[in-house]
Amino acid sequence: MYEYVLAIHIIFVVCWMAGLFYMVRLFIYHTEAQAKPEPDRSILSAQFEVMEKKLWYIIAVPSMFIVLAAGTTMVCIKPGFMLMAWLPIKLGFVIGLIIYHYICQHKMKQMRKGIFKWTSTQLRLWNELATILLFAIVFLAVKKDGLSWIFGVVGIVSLGVILMIAVKIYKRFREKR
Repeated sequence: MYEYVLAIHIIFVVCWMAGLFYMVRLFIYHTEAQAKPEPDRSILSAQFEVMEKKLWYIIAVPSMFIVLAAGTTMVCIKPGFMLMAWLPIKLGFVIGLIIYHYICQHKMKQMRKGIFKWTSTQLRLWNELATILLFAIVFLAVKKDGLSWIFGVVGIVSLGVILMIAVKIYKRFREKR
């Protein structure tokens, strides 16, 4: 039974992460559309709002709840996992991802009201935070107690720095075109 629940958990983690990654990409396009002249800006904004709403409520939100239900079920099936040091730490990162999820929802609602507080570059950096959280969660789940905390922390921080540098390089490249 555990393996079936684990499979469901993994499948919907993939769906949830795809939804989060694509949602922020839509936010970037939606934000950049605000620089377009009318009627392009209005047409694009209306289309992005439809896409964001469908992606969010048909894919991202249901996937998150299925992930949480499957994860809870796995802990109920194997309660000894809660005694292992890696799981509470992983759950801390999962809570971070849930907070990220709800901040994205808040951004979507702001954009629907015509409020665009973040630039496309800030949104690109925001998108990388989900990548860092995903890396941390997966490495903790796979390595469990074998994860060296020093290498883990250095690796996650290094990944974050590399991703930020990549976003800055991409921004310069786009500005030159």
